[in-house]
Amino acid sequence: MSEDFLKVALAAKEAAAELAPLPRAPKDTALRAIADALVARSAEIVTANALDVEKARENGISEYMVDRLRLDEARIGAIAEAVRQVADLPDPVGEVIRGNTLPNGLELRQLRVPLGVIGIIYEGRPNVTVDAAALCLKSGNATLLRGSSSAYESNTVLVAIMQDALAGTEVPAGAVQLVPGLTRDSVKELMRARGLVDVLIPRGGASLINSVVEESTVPVIETGVGNCHVYVDADADQDLAIEILINSKVQRPSVCNSAETLLVHAAVADGFVPRALAALAAEGVTVHGDARVAAYGAVVPADEEDFRVEYLSLDIAAAVVDSLEDAVAHIRKYGSGHTDAIVTRSVSASRRFVALVDSAAVAVNASTRFTDGGEFGFGAEIGISTQKLHARGPMGLPELTSTKWVYTGEGHLRTDAGTVIASGEAGSR
Repeated sequence: MSEDFLKVALAAKEAAAELAPLPRAPKDTALRAIADALVARSAEIVTANALDVEKARENGISEYMVDRLRLDEARIGAIAEAVRQVADLPDPVGEVIRGNTLPNGLELRQLRVPLGVIGIIYEGRPNVTVDAAALCLKSGNATLLRGSSSAYESNTVLVAIMQDALAGTEVPAGAVQLVPGLTRDSVKELMRARGLVDVLIPRGGASLINSVVEESTVPVIETGVGNCHVYVDADADQDLAIEILINSKVQRPSVCNSAETLLVHAAVADGFVPRALAALAAEGVTVHGDARVAAYGAVVPADEEDFRVEYLSLDIAAAVVDSLEDAVAHIRKYGSGHTDAIVTRSVSASRRFVALVDSAAVAVNASTRFTDGGEFGFGAEIGISTQKLHARGPMGLPELTSTKWVYTGEGHLRTDAGTVIASGEAGSR
């Protein structure tokens, strides 16, 4: 382990111990100081970000990915506002999840507590740097941030501004750390820092997530890619279906909750597919269609891989299916377990779809774009978890905590005969 990495990891671990017992007020004060500093120093951020954007274009990165990277004053203002929203949220630390008094008189409680040091490995978007730091801080955790090299200049300035803002508060500045280095070696150090880092959360494409899950010795909360589906049922309101489809695909195509696949029930294909192809074409979307979709208009012929891709662009796969069950089978085969939507007027169909689709979020007559911590009222999210242990779906503050059991007695002693009180009074087993 390099000296540079060890330095920031130890600083984060020390800060986590100081941060964990702090009550809500000093954490909220620190978050508002960060928000104010981001706005006050936005010119520095824009200047650093321009270097990243210029380098990205020189390296031939697509404009959709450049858009994810770009920061301007308006976006910085929105990031700062998201930090203020996190400050306004309830503090999960210390919440009693459950508790009772046992028959032997022991008072038992299960409390939320911080995880400790959270490592975040992420790609592209520098807003994640601030979102992750804010959520970790509010939930009592220190964070080690390892963004992509494409956003290194932006992330360096953002972390420096946050640390400067924390220096004037009760929250230790070491609670927010940037992992040094631009090579994969620094990523490996973070993945192997068991004992210094309590949990890793990867955010990005499938290759990044799979790499972290397979190589890390630190426990991982897996966030998944977003191969999201819109299924148009036989009993769909077709006007509504067009609006939901276009919003799901076009409103912001470069994010994980945008739709990547359209499925249409064969009973309405004659009427709906031509309308959908026209509406998508009007928005500049390229359709990768199966043979049944191709019968209704010009599309790019789709193969198996087209239905597995997270495009993150103005591209969408499309297929005609013979039943709701076939739509579900398609989603199970090709989907990523992120968000899948049904458009239907049938209550029974929507209930069956919800019951059968095993995804972190299922939308009924609504855009896939709502699977988001902010839209769910959680404030900025740390990611969308598609695994089933610990957390699933948008990860807000509660998902960044663990629990511990606290039991309180009056000298309770466990013996072979049962429970006794140290004073000698007999209790029950």
